[in-house]
Amino acid sequence: MRANRLSTAAIGIALGLALLAGAAEAQTAPPTRDDIVAKLNHFEQPAEIDIPALKLQVMERAKARIKNDPGPVNRPLIAPDLANLPTFTAQIQFDADTPIIQPASYQAVGRIADALVHASLLPYTFLIVGHVESNVKTREANAILSQRRADAIRDVLVNTFKISTKRLHPIGLGEEQFLDRARPTSAANGQLQIQTFAKLPEDGPARPAAAPAPATKKPARKH
Repeated sequence: MRANRLSTAAIGIALGLALLAGAAEAQTAPPTRDDIVAKLNHFEQPAEIDIPALKLQVMERAKARIKNDPGPVNRPLIAPDLANLPTFTAQIQFDADTPIIQPASYQAVGRIADALVHASLLPYTFLIVGHVESNVKTREANAILSQRRADAIRDVLVNTFKISTKRLHPIGLGEEQFLDRARPTSAANGQLQIQTFAKLPEDGPARPAAAPAPATKKPARKH
């Protein structure tokens, strides 16, 4: 009887471990193309954001030495309107302090590319938003690094997967807009975001063909 109880307990433990392993695997499984499409495919209206101006603002704020800077936890968001856009957050691994994408993340970038050419997403442009966690580097250096990482993802999507460069707008926010404001040093702040930004401009109406010039009348010959 005791052996049977031990056997039953062992089976229960084994099943519990198997369930935990399955749950962990499900959590770490890379997202599918359909997962990404579902996150990005509910665009309502574009955000009122001037991308070149935002890039300049990020760099100016990152360089500034403000006496009363509230610190990374309480630093105001630099582009709060981004929170209103459909967003897919990707865990892309880069080599330390570089924009070099690690091979383990190639599959994730490929699935992002697959999603962007899905029929339901073809009419849209997208932001590629780079972030970085707070560390020993200066805010200016982190702003530059986040922009270079966003640029690196754009370059792979364009050069390897042939996504139109007109559809992609890379922007690095550095430490100016943490994903996890309560924990500025968390690795979660190093994640990258793909956001549905705006509709592609429609082609203008075809111009009507120019009417042929009236034929010039030849003068009558004199007899």
